Amino acid sequence: MTDAAHLRRRTRELLAGHPPASTGRLDFLRARFDAGLAWVHYPEGLGGLGAPRSLQAVVDAELAAAGAPANDPRRIGIGLGMAAPTLLRHGTDEQRRRHLRPLWTGEEVWCQLFSEPGAGSDLAALATRARREGDTWVVDGQKVWTSSAHLARWAILIARTDPDVPKHQGITYFVCDMTDPGVEVRPLRQITGEAEFNEVFLTGVRIPDSRRVGEVGDGWRVARTTLMNERVSIGGMRLPREGGMIGNVARTWRERPELRTHDLHQRLLGLWVESEVARLTAERLRQQLAAGQPGPEGSGMKLAFARLNQEISGLEVELLGEEGLVYDDWSMRRPELVDFTGREAGYRYLRSKGNSIEGGTSEILLNIVAERVLGLPVEPRTDKDVAWKDLAR
Repeated sequence: MTDAAHLRRRTRELLAGHPPASTGRLDFLRARFDAGLAWVHYPEGLGGLGAPRSLQAVVDAELAAAGAPANDPRRIGIGLGMAAPTLLRHGTDEQRRRHLRPLWTGEEVWCQLFSEPGAGSDLAALATRARREGDTWVVDGQKVWTSSAHLARWAILIARTDPDVPKHQGITYFVCDMTDPGVEVRPLRQITGEAEFNEVFLTGVRIPDSRRVGEVGDGWRVARTTLMNERVSIGGMRLPREGGMIGNVARTWRERPELRTHDLHQRLLGLWVESEVARLTAERLRQQLAAGQPGPEGSGMKLAFARLNQEISGLEVELLGEEGLVYDDWSMRRPELVDFTGREAGYRYLRSKGNSIEGGTSEILLNIVAERVLGLPVEPRTDKDVAWKDLAR
């Protein structure tokens, strides 16, 4: 039985055999994965020990105290939060063995080829096609709002394999090699001036059937696993008190008394309380995850994350006055990660506008919460039983 004492012992054995001060970062991360201490709730041989998910904190605390290197989850969040749990649940043994280790160590970055210009909020209406030719699928189409595509080696991809059935039934899920011929990545410049997002064009991309995840036509069910984990990874991140966006505003309030007004004080108090409620709710959600797969509650957390980020960043700009309008650099850049807390207020204000779009639009998530959490009547849908090829577009 794996318990906290066992995990502490294994962690100390890892540290003794691979001292962080004298072991290269990548070598240490590989050794940690092989010791089953990457994500302890994963099976043995895949970076875990089949232990309760809640015990991961025991390992993390020991490693942090020893100054051990981390795998930079902000840079590889799509792989960690979306690709890995999907492959664990639906992938083949060979897919798990091939991808999970370099995914976790950060040797291979992942992106998500889901959204399309004509199928953003209605993802199941996607038009990217995959035709089978023997043991290979030939993919043609366009994806958009693809974070990290310019850095990624691999992508999780959903494409239409049967246009003659209703839209949710004719989708298949694949792993796409971003270095393959026919994959073109173009930057999408955002309101921040940067291009962390991309549009991806797929022209005759050949994907072996061995990279199909799940059964043919069952891609929507597989994609739901990805989407539920995505919303939890965005809205349910672990934060200390006053972590995240609220910490910046609270720090400015304490350090700059000349900026204070009664109205701003009342708004800050309200947002501070809401942020703390959201933080504690996210912790409860993570504890629920320890007992099984994420549910629709993650959609509620992602909704709260988006709204709070936008309101807090707006308050910060107002608090700083003219200083809040200053923006350091509008030159075109292609960043490796999104840094909400390490940049200036103007960046946070602009970048947070995307929070209500990425990871599922707030409007769609409101429907999910209404129907699957609150049990309200399902919104009427006239296209559920219509073949995709017969839908108006």
